[in-house]
Amino acid sequence: MAKTTSATSVDHDLTITEFHDSASAIIDSIATVIDGKREAIQLTLTTLLAEGHLLIEDVPGVGKTMLARALARSVDCSVNRVQFTPDLLPSDITGVSVYNQAELEFRFTPGPVFANIVIGDEINRASPKTQSALLESMEEGQVSVDGKTHVLDKPFIVVATQNPVEMEGTYPLPEAQRDRFMIRISMGYPDEGAEVAMLRSRETSSPLDGLEPVVSFEQLRRMIALVRNIYVSPAVEQYAVAIAQETRRDRDLRLGASPRATLHLVRAAKARAALDGREFVIPDDIDALAVPVLGHRLIAAARVAGGGAALQASSIADVIHRIVAATPVPLGAAE
Repeated sequence: MAKTTSATSVDHDLTITEFHDSASAIIDSIATVIDGKREAIQLTLTTLLAEGHLLIEDVPGVGKTMLARALARSVDCSVNRVQFTPDLLPSDITGVSVYNQAELEFRFTPGPVFANIVIGDEINRASPKTQSALLESMEEGQVSVDGKTHVLDKPFIVVATQNPVEMEGTYPLPEAQRDRFMIRISMGYPDEGAEVAMLRSRETSSPLDGLEPVVSFEQLRRMIALVRNIYVSPAVEQYAVAIAQETRRDRDLRLGASPRATLHLVRAAKARAALDGREFVIPDDIDALAVPVLGHRLIAAARVAGGGAALQASSIADVIHRIVAATPVPLGAAE
């Protein structure tokens, strides 16, 4: 598929070259901890730069939490970690109002959600009620407690890990919660060489101990501002919408992509374009991100959903690939 040549000038105080250098520094920093998972690292950074939220789903022990912590260590911003358990309460995440005897008034004590990067470890081990405590913060960037609204600082990203739903002690994420995650990735097992390297590098210490921020908080905000201004042509927007609408009509899907999913697809494509050194989005960006952005939001029809969540995810990915391949690129989106 050919690349689009038209673009508008991007109004920001960071050049695309400076952006690329900073992004490469973050990726290289995380790669010192996560061996052989370059694509997962790039998708993680894509989510951060597109101001989305990331869901990392896989079996225990493959580095889900390590990836989230490596991202947090590589960027100079506030970080909080929440270990989700069955007895975790919504107020344990959002915070609670406590009566101050000296001042004779209630004072709000912020919860761990008040950070730039919030790591939610094993999010699907908490009850759906507790998981839902994140809905407002993830969508609106704020928390409402006792009738008062508290605004979260930006950038704000939730990086949540979860085990496959078939595993003991897990709850399925509600559809509304899944839809708020921009991208879902799966780590997968490392190859033989990467696993041997991991054994050697972690004999005496954790590789996280040596990680230092490679990008300042202000630099990160400038990078995000650049991504916001990446140009998306009307034809590329039409292409993204066409793919989303096809998921709502496809006979193999019971639930298609929401309008929020379309918005997330375009935002993620803008970040991917910037990471590729471009100031404009091309259809290839949409194609590459269709499965990571749409896959976790779609529900397969009964005739293709049998065999557990792993088979369902594979079937949905096949459906998305088929839809993308069959969706014509609008005239003007590629030249």
